[in-house]
Amino acid sequence: MKLSFNIIPSSSHYYSSAFPRQLHFLKPSRPHALRGVRMDSSSSTSDGRKDKIVVIMGATGCGKSKLSIDLATRLLFHRSEIINSDKMQVYNGLDITTNKIPLLDRRRVPHHLLGDFDPNRGEFTPYDFRLAAGLAISDIVSRQKVPIVVGGSNSFIHALVVDRFDPDVDVFNGADPHPGWTELRYKCCFIWVDVSFSVLCDYLCKRVDEMLETGMLEELAEYHGCRGQPGLRKAIGVPEFDPYLDKYPPGRAGNEGEWDLVRIGAYEKAVREIKENTCELAKRQIGKIMRLKGAGWDLQRVEATEAFREVLLNRNGNIEAEKFNNNNTKKNRDYRNIDDEVVIKKRKKKRKKKRWTAVWEREVVEASVKIVKRFLEE
Repeated sequence: MKLSFNIIPSSSHYYSSAFPRQLHFLKPSRPHALRGVRMDSSSSTSDGRKDKIVVIMGATGCGKSKLSIDLATRLLFHRSEIINSDKMQVYNGLDITTNKIPLLDRRRVPHHLLGDFDPNRGEFTPYDFRLAAGLAISDIVSRQKVPIVVGGSNSFIHALVVDRFDPDVDVFNGADPHPGWTELRYKCCFIWVDVSFSVLCDYLCKRVDEMLETGMLEELAEYHGCRGQPGLRKAIGVPEFDPYLDKYPPGRAGNEGEWDLVRIGAYEKAVREIKENTCELAKRQIGKIMRLKGAGWDLQRVEATEAFREVLLNRNGNIEAEKFNNNNTKKNRDYRNIDDEVVIKKRKKKRKKKRWTAVWEREVVEASVKIVKRFLEE
């Protein structure tokens, strides 16, 4: 069977997927030649041992991409490459909406299957991922490097690592786990980044607001005008904003002016649905992870809730500081005690930022480094 995918370079701007970030405007990456990989490449070494891979799992927005970069640049510096396993991020386009990690944030770590596939060619299935990611793993291992698979699409991860995969069976829907679930074709180190659901939902809602501030609606409006690219139709944000963009299409006369209450209501409805559906997605992903764990997968759980609490505190503190500064009008600037209070708040904001970073390093990165180091030494 011949594998044929239309692989194209990623688009020109990216939006970070976890923790405080900024929008990066970059030149489009150059098309690059793919390395030749044998279609019959095996998932085991010449002496019969299974290839080792690291798999980072977790719900959307839990910091998986950040952790993969942390591991790749510390424990596995110059010795690892990352394979994306997010079913929306495999497509080229909608970089803000699908939360692709920015090029600058990748810190020169090679990434595979991230924005590489043409969404006009239809849906990229778990079976497609099994083939494409399997080839990427064989290529990476052949160069004496460690593959790190990272993403929230558990159907992709399951399809990739199980020894026997049936594309016609939905393993996450109804049926009891099959004994074959624990028969894996790779020696896997599964790291599960876990965040309390209530804390994660608070974070996800704030993340949606930030995405909108940095161009998500404009990106969706451009996509809406094309009405193509069926591979991206399921991305959260596309169906939610369709009714709004149908009524207020970009470029139509009068749509660039002031917003009336009806338009504001339509916009807020779309935003509310995006937040609700993102939290529902996280809930389903956690349920699938628990199902895999119950089937016998050896998932190493890493607790990240405290780090996300600190992120939320930092962001809430920034909002309060901004409100204070907005209320600090000219008539009260002469009060030195008020000026002193503003300085103190700014210092606290900096300390909070350092604190969430320290918590992430201590409770997530260091714990994961120990797990992976032990795995590689086995």
